Amino acid sequence: MNYVPGDLRDQLAHVGYDVVQAGLVCGSGGNLSAREPDDDACWVTGAGAWLDRLSRVTFAAVRISDGSPTVIGAVPSGVAPTSELPLHLALYRARPDVNAIVHLHPQTVLLLDALGEHVRLVTTDHAFYLRRVVTVPFRLPGGGELAALTAAMAADGTDCLVLSQHGCVVMADSVELAHKRARNLEEAAALTYRALAAGRLDGLRECPDEFLDRLAGSAPVTV
Repeated sequence: MNYVPGDLRDQLAHVGYDVVQAGLVCGSGGNLSAREPDDDACWVTGAGAWLDRLSRVTFAAVRISDGSPTVIGAVPSGVAPTSELPLHLALYRARPDVNAIVHLHPQTVLLLDALGEHVRLVTTDHAFYLRRVVTVPFRLPGGGELAALTAAMAADGTDCLVLSQHGCVVMADSVELAHKRARNLEEAAALTYRALAAGRLDGLRECPDEFLDRLAGSAPVTV
């Protein structure tokens, strides 16, 4: 996998390859997008794209304000965007600070949701990168209702959301930070599930309040 930091499509392709190799998702289980700060255009994965086979030609360029096809850096794009485009656009519109969105169907996160359990933030890394995880009630994938509800629940600065019976969405001001959040979310879910399987969930200690209180008064996470 060639990774060229200067191009957002290369950064997103690196994320897609990594999350599949790490077993977070099956090949096409999600979609990714990114934009330059304050830009009204974003790159988003094409419809049906396999996340571990992404290249510069598998992304669509879309205008955020109205969802129409556009051109970024004089690069034309004839790829149809993912069916979850409304979700990406709604989040960018609600969160001007967000420059990257990772939407995945991670197995352990979804298993916990199906069991009616929430993800516990066990380590300081989980708390630092995720801060909090909220659950969006089920709405049909790809629709405007899911997009609007998720954006409304993220408007307060929440960066990690579980879409019930569907997947998760994590956001950040950079592709790298969104990637770290996605990885930490699934790791936190895996530890939560192991405790549940061992019958010790009630005794699972989450990250100490002292650390959480310190985070509450600190600057936003950066990488």
